Amino acid sequence: MASPAADERSTARRANDERIANEPRLAPRDLPSDAPAEPVEAHLGRHARRPVAVAGVVENGVVRPLDPAVKLTESSRVIIVTSQ
Repeated sequence: MASPAADERSTARRANDERIANEPRLAPRDLPSDAPAEPVEAHLGRHARRPVAVAGVVENGVVRPLDPAVKLTESSRVIIVTSQ
């Protein structure tokens, strides 16, 4: 088993994470008892563009996914998450 990494969060980030973790849980949705179960994939499939998270690198302003099987359309929007 791998040992846990050192906690490198700032004190403000740590305090915010603790505040969020201590918030009361949301109550379950009030659904009729005969409501059919539905997988999350079916819910996301109703939207034309669903979010996708993939690992990648940015080279000269171009996003390149690390997995060659991932294909992004030319007008895809991406969120870049960086580490220092």
